[in-house]
Parts: sequence; C-alpha cells; structure tokens
Amino acid sequence: MSYPPQGYGTYGPDPWRQTSWDARAAGNFIGGGMGGGLIVFTVLADASGAAHAALLSAGLALVGFGLFCVSLELGRPLRALNVFRNPRTSWMAREAWASVLLVPAVVATAAGIPGASSFALALALVFVCCQARLLQAAKGIPAWRAPAVVPLLVFSGLIEGAGLFFVAAPWHGAATRSLQIAFGALLVIRVVAWLGYRRRVAGTIAPGAKAALDGAGGMLIVAGTALPLALVAAAGFAASDVALALTGIAGLVAALAGAFVKLTLITRAGFNQGFALPHLPVRGART
Repeated sequence: MSYPPQGYGTYGPDPWRQTSWDARAAGNFIGGGMGGGLIVFTVLADASGAAHAALLSAGLALVGFGLFCVSLELGRPLRALNVFRNPRTSWMAREAWASVLLVPAVVATAAGIPGASSFALALALVFVCCQARLLQAAKGIPAWRAPAVVPLLVFSGLIEGAGLFFVAAPWHGAATRSLQIAFGALLVIRVVAWLGYRRRVAGTIAPGAKAALDGAGGMLIVAGTALPLALVAAAGFAASDVALALTGIAGLVAALAGAFVKLTLITRAGFNQGFALPHLPVRGART
C-alpha cells in the first residue's frame, strides 16, 4: 500500500464504494419491484382463468426470488426470522411482513374470492414502497438516502412489472388500450422522477457514483423511455397481432432498463460520504 493513504491531508479519506450490498441485494429490489408491479397490473387488468392465476403466481414468485437473493447474503441464515422482530422502526421488517401478508392475498385473488384482489393490489403497493424506503433509510450512502429515490424505485417497480405483463400479452390477451396508456404515463412519470432524483443528488455524490448514474440514466432515457413510448404509440395504429408484439417489446426494454438502473444504483453508485474533520484540534488553543 502506498503512503500516505488516499485522502491524507484533506481532513479524511475520499468516499469509497460500499461492498456490503452487491448484486444479490440488487436482486431483491429487481425481483420485488417486478413482482409487485406484475401483481398490480394483473389485478387492474381484471383477467380471468388460468392466465390470471399464472400471472399472479409469477408475481409472487418474483417477490420470493428477491427475498431469496437477500437470504444468500446472510452470514447466519438461521437468524433470518429476526427480520420480523421490529416492524415499528425497521423498513426491512415492514417489507418482510408485507411479503408474508401478500401470499394469502394473492392466493385468494387467484382463487376468485370476492374482495381479495383489492387487498392483493394494496399489499403489492405497500411491499414496493417498503423496498424503496428501505434503500432510502441507508443514511450513509448519499445516492441512496435522498428522498427522491423513493418515487423513482416505486414507479420503476410498477413499470418493470407492467413490462412483464405486456411481454405475456399474446398469451393472456388482457392488455387493453387503457392499460397501454397507463403504461405510457408511468414511463413519463419514471423519467421525470429520475431527472428529479439526479438533480437532488448532483452535489452530494462521489465522482464514481456520478459516472455510474450518468451511464445508467442515459440508458433509462433512451432505451427505457423514448423507445418504449414510440413502440406503444405505434401499437395504437397497428393491427392487433402487431400491436401486441410492439407492446411486448416496449415492456421488455422498459423492464430491463429499470432493472439495470437498480443494479447500477446498488452495486456501482453506493459510495459512502467519507469523513472529514472540519475543526482540527490545535495545541494550546481553546475550542
């Protein structure tokens, strides 16, 4: 190691990227967001039959996959149940409880029990919101702690789930024009949320985090927003089969772009703020 260490003489070392949360943690946000969004759009589509049950099951499986990714990070897996202990103050505990309650709600919805779909939709939204607040609660990471990250993650999760819903549209046939318009509106809202988030964190994040977010943001704007919007607009003037194909491609690229932004945010933009000593002690001087 070279000496003096990096940051020496500048009142503390430069920010460095955290390594506690890696791609496995990102998998939780990706899988949970996709699953929650897929459940929301499936309920809103008011589909029926085997397709309805399969879409709900897929959404629940994605939520479970995200939680499984988190379990892979645990040094002591047998203590995983401790996550349920403190929902009063912990967003991780709230996320866990929301996932547990989501299971019977989705099963009841798939079984066609009256009124269950409203609970499933509400719990899916609660789960996605808990995930977003969980990341924002990491106060030591400037790119995560900004309040603007919450709407970004919520709307991105809804879009990712909607994207998978439209990818499967040729099979379930429930992708109505109103849902396509709602999908387009969410795309616009997500890019606005992204621009607001970037403006909010611009002066607080490390250069490495800025470079990572700028790269992901370019993909989100072009491949994750402009291209899907153009495809959805073109679908409105195309024949039925072509429209389904165009919407499916739009959903796929929008979902992948959202997942890439989350992966970048967790694994490459997670620089802490470093530390500084703005007031150094001076021998013989009063402080």
